[in-house]
Amino acid sequence: MGGTKAAVAEVEVAGHTVRLSSPDRVIFPQRGFTKADVFHYYLAVGDGIMRALRDRPTTLQRFPEGVEGEAFFQKRVPTRGVPPWVTTAQITFPSGRSAAELCPADLAHVAWAAQMGTIVFHPWPVRAADVDRPDELRIDLDPQPGTDFADAARAAGEVRAVLDELGATGWPKTSGGRGVHVYLRIQPRWTFTEVRRATIALAREVERRNPDLVTTAWWKEERGRRVFVDYNQMARDRTIACAYSLRANARATVSTPVTWAELPDVDPDDFDLRSVPTRLAEQGDPHAGIDDAPWDITPLLEWAERDASAGQGDLPYPPDHPKMPGEPKRVQPSRAKRTPDESA
Repeated sequence: MGGTKAAVAEVEVAGHTVRLSSPDRVIFPQRGFTKADVFHYYLAVGDGIMRALRDRPTTLQRFPEGVEGEAFFQKRVPTRGVPPWVTTAQITFPSGRSAAELCPADLAHVAWAAQMGTIVFHPWPVRAADVDRPDELRIDLDPQPGTDFADAARAAGEVRAVLDELGATGWPKTSGGRGVHVYLRIQPRWTFTEVRRATIALAREVERRNPDLVTTAWWKEERGRRVFVDYNQMARDRTIACAYSLRANARATVSTPVTWAELPDVDPDDFDLRSVPTRLAEQGDPHAGIDDAPWDITPLLEWAERDASAGQGDLPYPPDHPKMPGEPKRVQPSRAKRTPDESA
């Protein structure tokens, strides 16, 4: 008994030949989108996604059998079976271990990753030229239970107001879900620790101005019905789905750049695999100018020093991160408040 050989196509991308195997495999069952649809989506948004990915070490979130199948994060490019033109960058994890991650030099790298079942691209906020000094400050606005995208959009407006006062430009995008991301292009002069401190200082200032809407509380029990600024997205080895990346949900939504004028009125579910290429072709990329004027974060670092002097020091790191100097205890406040007698 002989089986039918799976279809294989060869596609020229950025001067390289990229294989596309099993093009008819269904990746998003509820929408009927196939592997070929995903592959050609990434070609269609090439200019936008390369603006987000170029020369950045990138973790791949792969779904070889589709979004309803098993998934895994790939942080190391295999040593075998990889085209010779694929470029990597050596990055170091908080544990001290290192890896050679995919580092897209052109769109062929994105196409190759899509052929390998990648749905979501998670780039580091650094470039290959200096993998220890971020050039991108990321503000992740995460709606908590009882809040929604509209609240995250309002919180983003508060972030923008603070940035305007500082003379900084923020670039908003949908997360592909209920959240909003605001990116700043910064000068690559500071460490991850320093950029995280700057992010906390910015988040605290936004929280002070609208404490009923925004919170920096790491512990969920303290957040309430507010939008959480996830400052730990600036910790080393924490990444966010990039602009124009698909998200692994039933609707095949896309993390989509928007203008500040659009943000309050958009519905993130409207941005998906089918609609975003047309939007990009017709309207251009709202993030087209993101690289034009990298910002000096010194004002935020000065705020961080001010806050520390007032008793507001560092905040907890993610649980898988090594304990950092000056970090408070990683214990839930409700547990920390118990006395020995109460816990007996």
